[in-house]
Amino acid sequence: MRALKRSTSAAIALATLAGTAALATATPASAASYHCKTSSHSVDDPSYTGPDSDNWDFDVTLCAMRSGGYIYTTATVYWDGPYTAKNRSTLTFNKARFVLQTKKSVKGTDPVVKSGAYTGLEHALEHSSSNGNGSYSTGTLKYKAGSGRYLADGYIQLDWSGDGKSYRAPILFTASPAV
Repeated sequence: MRALKRSTSAAIALATLAGTAALATATPASAASYHCKTSSHSVDDPSYTGPDSDNWDFDVTLCAMRSGGYIYTTATVYWDGPYTAKNRSTLTFNKARFVLQTKKSVKGTDPVVKSGAYTGLEHALEHSSSNGNGSYSTGTLKYKAGSGRYLADGYIQLDWSGDGKSYRAPILFTASPAV
């Protein structure tokens, strides 16, 4: 009978420890999550005047998260490019980038507290699928948060090959919700 009590006590102690360990590992992951907003913009290729469709339709998802005293921001760009994009491949852009910004949410214009320019977007756009589609994810910006709320914002800049100009005006998207 005494051995049974020890076994039962040991089993209860092990179960309690296992449950505590499971809670300890699960809590931080579930405590914070990204708050995201997706918006769209269609862009005409000014360097192409042929008979085929030449619009690039962009969807950008901007996300922000507050965790452990930091703000994390990230973005993903999705596009539906012209099916002829695969024929022009690396001749479509001289340069392309996505500029990700972490902003402090204030009354009036939100100031940028951290930003990053992701030039890998050019390669991704020029190596779209055979249908002209694709996606590109930026890295994650990490910023030590003070008081107040923060958000992710960003834009695309394109420098089209063959038009004799540098980056065109930024293509703006809707910022994430503030966290």
